Amino acid sequence: MRRFIFASAVGYALLASLPVSAQSPLPAGVESQAAPPAASPGSETPAVSPASPATTGTDAPASPAVESEDSSAEGSLPLEPIDTGSRLTLPHDLSPWGMFMAADIVVKAVMLGLAFASLVTWTVWLAKSLELGAARLRAQKAAAAIGKSRTLEDAAQALPQAGGPAAAFVHAAVQEVSLSRNALHVAHGDGVKERVASVLSRIEAQAGRRMSRGTGVLATIGSTAPFVGLFGTVWGIMNSFIGISQAQTTNLAIVAPGIAEALLATAIGLVAAIPAVVIYNVFARSITGYRQVLADAAAGVERLVSRDLDFNAAAPLRRAAE
Repeated sequence: MRRFIFASAVGYALLASLPVSAQSPLPAGVESQAAPPAASPGSETPAVSPASPATTGTDAPASPAVESEDSSAEGSLPLEPIDTGSRLTLPHDLSPWGMFMAADIVVKAVMLGLAFASLVTWTVWLAKSLELGAARLRAQKAAAAIGKSRTLEDAAQALPQAGGPAAAFVHAAVQEVSLSRNALHVAHGDGVKERVASVLSRIEAQAGRRMSRGTGVLATIGSTAPFVGLFGTVWGIMNSFIGISQAQTTNLAIVAPGIAEALLATAIGLVAAIPAVVIYNVFARSITGYRQVLADAAAGVERLVSRDLDFNAAAPLRRAAE
C-alpha cells in the first residue's frame, strides 16, 4: 500500500513538470496560437506579424492608405499631348478668294476664264444697251417725221443726212427716184417702187445686223460657261480623290477644301452663264422691236414714193384739164 502511494506521488510530480502543450494537445488541422519559443541567446529569429500571409495562410487586403496614395499618384500624372502633326490642317480662309488662291492651277485657269467671260457679258450689256436705246430713239423720231411728211422732199428736209437708218431710207429713196426720173414719162412707176423697196430692205437688214453684233458672244457664253465650270469641278474632285489615296483616309476634312474649290468653279460658271442668257434674250426682243420701228419707217418711205409717182403721173392730166 505504501508502494502504491509513493508511485502515485512520483507520477503526479512528473505530470506537473510537463509543459501545457504536452498536457492538452490540439486536434489535427488546427494551428497553435501559442507564442513561439524563446530564442536562444546566440540566434536571431525575425519577428513574424500575426497578420502576415505566411502565418494566416490567407491573402490580406491592401491597406486603404496605400490605395489612396496610388490613386492620387495616378491623378497627378500629366496628360500626354495630342499629336496633330499627322492631321491635315484646313485652310483658315474659306472665302471665295481664299479658295481661289488654294486651288489647283487648272481650276484657277477655269475660274479666270469664267470671270473674264462674265466681264465680257456685262461690258456687252452696257455698250449694247446704250447703242440700242439711242438707235431706237432716233428711229422712232424719224418714223414720226416720215409719217407727218406729205412728200418725199419734205421728209428729206425734215431728216438730217446722218440721222440713222430711218433717215437713210428717205435719202436712198430720193436718190433712186432722181435716177429714174428720165424714164418716168415712158415706163410706169412699178419699177421704181421695186427698186426703192429693194434698197430699203437692204438698209434695214444692215441696220439689224449691226445692232445684233456682239449678242452672239452672249449666246456663246450662256451655252458654254456651265460646261467649262463643270470641267473645273471634275478636275477639282479628281484632285480630292487623289488626296484621299495619298492620305490613306476617308476623313471628310481632307477632301472638303478640294470639293469646295471645285464647286466654286461651277458657281462662277453659273454666274457667268445665267446673266448672259438673260441679257441675250432681252437684246433679242429689243432688236426685234427696233427692226419693227425700222420697218414702219421703210413702209412710210414707200408710201411717200408711191404718192409722188402718182402725183407725177396725174400732173399732165391735171394740166390738160385746166
